[in-house]
Amino acid sequence: MTPLPDPDARAVLEAAGVDPPLADRLALYAALVLEANRRVNLTGAKDGAGFAAHILDALTLRADARSPLVDVGSGNGLPGVVLAIASGARVTLVEAIKKRAAFLARVLPALGVAGAVIADRAEEAGRDPQHREQYLTATARAVASAPAVAELTVPFLAIGGRALLPRGGLDARERHAVADAALVLGAELVEERAVGGDRRVLVLEKRVPTSPRFPRKNGVPAKRPLCN
Repeated sequence: MTPLPDPDARAVLEAAGVDPPLADRLALYAALVLEANRRVNLTGAKDGAGFAAHILDALTLRADARSPLVDVGSGNGLPGVVLAIASGARVTLVEAIKKRAAFLARVLPALGVAGAVIADRAEEAGRDPQHREQYLTATARAVASAPAVAELTVPFLAIGGRALLPRGGLDARERHAVADAALVLGAELVEERAVGGDRRVLVLEKRVPTSPRFPRKNGVPAKRPLCN
């Protein structure tokens, strides 16, 4: 049975200025995550209010979300599901852990979101002609170093598409490394946007097709990040 929208999440979202109809759908998403979290490790948030903070972080990318959108290493669906709900974009969620992928496959129809789930690693999906260079937006949370995340997202982008990479702190070495890695991958670091505290969003724009060398084999981008 589908749970009701989480009231604490809805209250936090509406207090932050989210329109009530959108807050209601996002609060339902929060309820689905928290309910499934009892069986599958999806979030460290203990309640709807805690998870709503993560939803608000995802909403900072809303104005940049263009369809179709791919969310790499989607996990519990942040930020891809939130952006699909908020923008109406068609979303593809890439998640290698089977239990999480199965959860995401149940969530999309429950929320009325158009999209699909790929239960595979990003290195594999990024080489699939059905998905390589097919998206206008790619997102990924900070699952690895910035150059590694760039290598896992940029191959999905069509020319002119953008990768939106939320990060925490970023030192000068990593900033230079991701800028250089973007060029190797056929993209350019066009913006580093502050979104509060030490948090920022790196915006990479695809300029030319990515070399068939990338992404490299499973696990290599994280173990040996480009230009590091």
